[in-house]
Amino acid sequence: MWLDEARIHVASGRGGDGLISFHRSRHNPRGTPDGGDGGRGGDVILKATRSMNTLLHFQSQVHFRAEDGRPGGPGGRTGGRGRDCVILVPVGTLVRDLHSGEVLADLTEEGQQVVIARGGRGGRGNKAFTTSTRQAPRIRELGEPGEERWLKLELRVLADVGIVGFPNVGKSSLISRISKKKAKVAAYPFTTLVPNLGVVQVDEQRSFVVADLPGLVVGAHEGKGLGDRFLKHATRARVLLHLVDLAGVEGRDPLEDYFSLRREIEAWEELAGKPEVVAGNKVDLLSPEQVALEVRRFRRQGIQLRPISAVRGDGVRELVMALAEKLGEIPPEEGGGRPPRRVWRLTPPGSAFQVVKEGGVFVVKGERVERLVSRLDLSTRDAQEYLLERLERLGVMAALRRQGISPGDVVRIGEVELEYAE
Repeated sequence: MWLDEARIHVASGRGGDGLISFHRSRHNPRGTPDGGDGGRGGDVILKATRSMNTLLHFQSQVHFRAEDGRPGGPGGRTGGRGRDCVILVPVGTLVRDLHSGEVLADLTEEGQQVVIARGGRGGRGNKAFTTSTRQAPRIRELGEPGEERWLKLELRVLADVGIVGFPNVGKSSLISRISKKKAKVAAYPFTTLVPNLGVVQVDEQRSFVVADLPGLVVGAHEGKGLGDRFLKHATRARVLLHLVDLAGVEGRDPLEDYFSLRREIEAWEELAGKPEVVAGNKVDLLSPEQVALEVRRFRRQGIQLRPISAVRGDGVRELVMALAEKLGEIPPEEGGGRPPRRVWRLTPPGSAFQVVKEGGVFVVKGERVERLVSRLDLSTRDAQEYLLERLERLGVMAALRRQGISPGDVVRIGEVELEYAE
């Protein structure tokens, strides 16, 4: 069984909590703050490998989680970092955010890897909060939550040449002829249910990889037949080899077949402008005069047709040379494995937070403020006073006073509710 799509859930590790601790001695009974910081949570990493050629194993395991960071220790010791979760995927895997569809990574090389979910940062221990005016703080931060998301993995076959054509035009027979790949061949539709890959040796210096892609039908780009599952595999190919049944064994006209499939290919945006070579198979079933007639028919439409017989080998060597020359004209794409670059914009001045009143509750919204409150352990008086200082410094308290806050009113920041008191 072969699987070219999978959905998985990944979650990075949570950061370790900071520690409140004091080092006491006979000469220093009150103690010196020495609580260490928590360790960072582990990352979730996707790594491409050629030892796999399917996404089948993701059917039995869907959830992947990295290890949490360790809490800080006394003596200023930083907690251990959580162990990363490394997920192996086949080379050629495209990674998308399941909900937005955004491409996060395109893993096209052996050993290429991407951090798909970063571990949360560890919280600071009370040693980090020591200042000249705050010499014995009972303040610590909690570890930051890790990232989690659902991913869609799409395996797209990596090949220089992708052979496309309707069922039973001889794609598997051709790949068996021109490479060492012995593909399964039979006289019924959709014999090939998975892409076959073969290496074609042109000469001592040149070779290329060819993929025999499963048969398409009219309406494939709309999801009919198996075509929509495999059109995407052709997007990796630098050149398309468009194969038609010149003998019309299935009762179809080869020229009409060509234009029907071209419409399907052009409807798939990533394939519309891809270079192609056109070959007519099964000339062993036709007379030389019939072959010449078909070649002229295609030429009148501006199409150079190369007649071949995948069974007998007629014209196959010439076709291989033509494909090699076409590939020589098209340099391999560089940097294809990099995800799209994101552009981050600075937050405009004055928009770091906002204060709104909802049902008698003052709600403070803003990533920086919410993050500050969520990370602080507010169970101590020192931490509460520290939070108030930070809110004053950020301008939050001034904004609340302008909104008319009075003692006893409730302030909500993120998931934390506080009662205002002067």
